[in-house]
Amino acid sequence: MTKAGRSPRLRCASARSEPVPRRIAVLAFDGISPFHLSVPCLIFGEDRRDIGMPRFELIVCSETSGPLRTSAGFMLETRHGLQALRRADVVIVPSWRDLDKPVPEPVRNAVQAAHRRGATVVGLCLGAFVLAESGLLDGRSATTHWHWAEIFSDRFPKVRLDPTVLYIDEGRVVTSAGTVAAIDCCLYLLRRWCGAETANRVAKRLVVSPHRRGGQAQFIEQVIPLSGRDARLQDLLAWMGERLHERHSVDSLARRVAMSPRNFTRQFRKATGTAALRWLQHQRLALAARLLETTDRPVETIAILSGFGSALSLRQHFSAAFGVPPTIYRRQFGGTP
Repeated sequence: MTKAGRSPRLRCASARSEPVPRRIAVLAFDGISPFHLSVPCLIFGEDRRDIGMPRFELIVCSETSGPLRTSAGFMLETRHGLQALRRADVVIVPSWRDLDKPVPEPVRNAVQAAHRRGATVVGLCLGAFVLAESGLLDGRSATTHWHWAEIFSDRFPKVRLDPTVLYIDEGRVVTSAGTVAAIDCCLYLLRRWCGAETANRVAKRLVVSPHRRGGQAQFIEQVIPLSGRDARLQDLLAWMGERLHERHSVDSLARRVAMSPRNFTRQFRKATGTAALRWLQHQRLALAARLLETTDRPVETIAILSGFGSALSLRQHFSAAFGVPPTIYRRQFGGTP
């Protein structure tokens, strides 16, 4: 969920009905960050058929021939030019080198042509600038690294930029926030194409969180201190996390940590960056999503287990946060039969 309390709607196709792409082209360039380049290669380029992931044909290509410099000081060499984008089902632009210079025309043309013939085009981090300059984001929602959001908005006023979220799916155009959010976006795409179970297994192999929602905030303002008075709040969060199905109020939570409601509200927001009941709501939504993904329990049961009380209440809150009702979400991301 964004800071404004909303999240972009999930407009992706069902993982059971959308064809799994075979060829993925990743665009490299002179001065690229090794981390940004490695993320799509790590998620899609390795053979993980032992855990049920299909084998993708991943190609790294570049506009220019010859060795490319990286921002870390070493060189890399690609064997494919922009013509590789002509046969790719997915084109990923993992970042971009220089926001002060226009994207070269051959790159723009290649990205536009790939999208016109039906390829999914993904802009990770500053790669969103390449998609926007190519005209693929006009009239669409998009995100990018929060640090460059103001520059993006000034340069591309036709794009509905949301700099607070991790990634946004607009069907055949997908954008993500900066750096590590690229991992979340790529895992999300794997879920979209291959289902939750496969993506969760890959995430476990990589030792990362299996799923952070696209509408989740790009960063947390403050973390919970590990010592002092706020240690009580840390214990309270663990206690609340085990009792999401129970009723809670600011008064009852304040009594549990021996604070006045006013002081508790102030200390909780200082420690977590959000209000107590908003934090509770987010945890309940996360639990409901997890149960929809990994179990075949009825929506009515999930509503009770996650603290919403009724299926109607769950549908209302879930749809507001995720953009789709629980049944549609399960159809898209459920890993159970």
